[in-house]
Amino acid sequence: MPFRSTRTPHDVVHHPLFARLYARLSPVVDERAGVGAHRQALLTGLSGRVIEIGAGNGLNFPHYPGTVSEVVAIEPERRLRRLAVEAAVRAGVPVDVVPGAAEALPVKSEAFDAAVVSLVLCSVRDVRRSLAELRRVLKPGGELRFFEHGIAQGRVLAQVQRSLDRTVWPLVFGGCHTARDPLASIEAAGFEMGDYRRLRVPRTRVPVPSSPCVLGVARRPAEPGP
Repeated sequence: MPFRSTRTPHDVVHHPLFARLYARLSPVVDERAGVGAHRQALLTGLSGRVIEIGAGNGLNFPHYPGTVSEVVAIEPERRLRRLAVEAAVRAGVPVDVVPGAAEALPVKSEAFDAAVVSLVLCSVRDVRRSLAELRRVLKPGGELRFFEHGIAQGRVLAQVQRSLDRTVWPLVFGGCHTARDPLASIEAAGFEMGDYRRLRVPRTRVPVPSSPCVLGVARRPAEPGP
């Protein structure tokens, strides 16, 4: 396992009430809101060594294809990490669940063929630093697969999102922010944007603040030739 030393504490995220609620409700949401199908689409076609950031309780694990040789799953929240370890035992590919923070990944540079972020950039403490770390650990040309919610395209909902982010939403939902812009952040981190599509999850008549989502792929640019 290609780990590197870091001074960042393993359990820098501690939201025990939210973690308990998320562990109970997330499988239901996956089924009823179609999130499981989006997870499947997110991971289809991956191969080689993969690092997943913010693995939560391991809901992505059953969707990794057999072409993946290993998944290193980073999860900083203690309760969710224990559940992820249990889910890893049932996964169809080798999964190693590791404590750590997105802003200081405990792995060596250029060690992975692909990286996965799934509903996690909304809650990391430093988006720019987290994406810089992902770029560091990916091999040149490696893929970043993302399924994230973020800022709405409509002005009214976007303003609601910003207001909630300044008040109650992060407190209630474990540090989550609804008005971040994952596409802009990924491009600003130096990734080359590939195909992506916008989604609304769940597809209710009236969208909730976390409904606007994007699912797609970006790449760490290949090193220039000689």
